[in-house]
Amino acid sequence: MKLLAIEARQNATYYVSRYEQIAALGADLYVLNGEGTEDFWPADRYRVVGSRAIDTLIAAAKQWHAEERFEGVFAFSESAVLAVAAVAEALGLPGIGVEAARASRNKLLMRQAHERGGAAHPSFRFVIDEAEALAAAEEFGYPVIVKPTLGAASNYVFRADDADELRERYTQAAAGLTELTWYAMEADGLDLGPHGLLVESFLDGDEFLIEALAWDDDVYLGSIVDRVTAEGDTFDDDVHHAPTALSPQQVEAVHAVVAAGARAQGLTRSVMHAEVRFHEGRPHLVEIAVRPGGGGLDHMARISAGYDPIAAVADVARGVRPKVEPYRPTGVHTAAMCLLPPSSGRVERLRVPDDVADRDDLFFLKVTAKPGDLVRRPPEGNSILGFLGVTGTSFEEAMSTANELAGRIEAELIAPDA
Repeated sequence: MKLLAIEARQNATYYVSRYEQIAALGADLYVLNGEGTEDFWPADRYRVVGSRAIDTLIAAAKQWHAEERFEGVFAFSESAVLAVAAVAEALGLPGIGVEAARASRNKLLMRQAHERGGAAHPSFRFVIDEAEALAAAEEFGYPVIVKPTLGAASNYVFRADDADELRERYTQAAAGLTELTWYAMEADGLDLGPHGLLVESFLDGDEFLIEALAWDDDVYLGSIVDRVTAEGDTFDDDVHHAPTALSPQQVEAVHAVVAAGARAQGLTRSVMHAEVRFHEGRPHLVEIAVRPGGGGLDHMARISAGYDPIAAVADVARGVRPKVEPYRPTGVHTAAMCLLPPSSGRVERLRVPDDVADRDDLFFLKVTAKPGDLVRRPPEGNSILGFLGVTGTSFEEAMSTANELAGRIEAELIAPDA
C-alpha cells in the first residue's frame, strides 16, 4: 500500500514514531509537509512545500499523486484534520469530507452537532468577552470549563469554581488564543469555524479515553482507557490505566453515546479518539477527534484490548475495513503517564537511566523534549517532557511500577530567560 501523510506545519518530530509504525505495517509511506525541516523523512519519500496555504498543499499533493498514485492520505495531527479532508477530496481518495472534518475539529461546531444529534454533552456557549463568560457561568452554575474552540492537548483549558477564578482564567485563555500552537499549525485558506472560547458546564464524574472506529452503519469501541488521577483546574492528562473498570452496562452506555456523537459529526468511515466523562451517572461526550489518541494510547489499545489504532488509520485511509471487533479486554494491565515538568522552563538536561529504559515491563518510553527546549506549564501552556507506559499483572502493580520509573527519570530545567 502506498500512503501519503500530511502536516501543514511539522510538529517537530512528534509523529515520526507513528510514521515508522505505518511503514512497519508494510506501507510505502510518503510525507508532505507544508512547513518543515529538510531531514524529517527519507528524501525520496518526503517533500516540503514551504507554505501552509491549502491551495499550495493541494497542488503539491496532486502533482505527487500523479507520479506515485497514492491509495490514501491521512494525518496523525489534530491540526491537519481539515487539510487532509480537503486533499483527499481533491485527489479523489477516501476521506471523511471537509464538513465532517470541520465539525470534528472545531469544538463549537462539534457541540452544535452533538446537540442536533441528541448525543449527551455539557451545556455550552461561545463567548466573545468576559461579561458573556460570566453570564454563561451564572446560567450553568459553577464550576465551569473555559477552553479554545481550536485547541488540543488541554492547552488553555481551565476549570473555574467561582466568578473571580473565571475572570482570571478567561483572561489567561483569551491571551492564549494568540499563542495556541495547534491553531498556528493549521493550513491557511481553510474555513476552520469560529476561533475563540467556549464556556461549558462541568461534568463531575470519571473520564475515559476511547479508541474507536466508525464503519458504515456500525461504531466499534476498540479500546477503553481509564483516567485514574483527579485533575486540578488545568486538566493535565497525565495517568491512565487499561483495561477499563467500567461494568458491561456502563460500556454499553459509553458505546451508545460515542455512536450518537459519531453520527452527529457526520462520520461514516473514520478512526476516532473519543473522550467521555460521566455526569450524574450517565456518560457525556467531551469530544470525538478523527485521529488516534496521542501518547501511548495506541500501545495500550494493542496490549489491553487487541485493537491497533495505527493499523486502522492505514486501512481507513485507503477505504479498507480495519480488523476490529466489539471491545474485549485481553486481561493484561497497563499503566501510562505523561512526564510533567514541575514548572515552566528551558530544558537543561534529561537523563533516562539504562535500567529504566531496558525494563521488560516497559512497553513505551518516548522523551519528546530535548535540551534547549522551552516547556510551558499552565497557565502559559501545557507542555510535557514525554510519555512512559508499563505492563503489570494487576492495576496496583502497573501503577506502582509506572510511578517508580517516572520518578527515576532526571530532568533539570532553568529559568526560561536564562
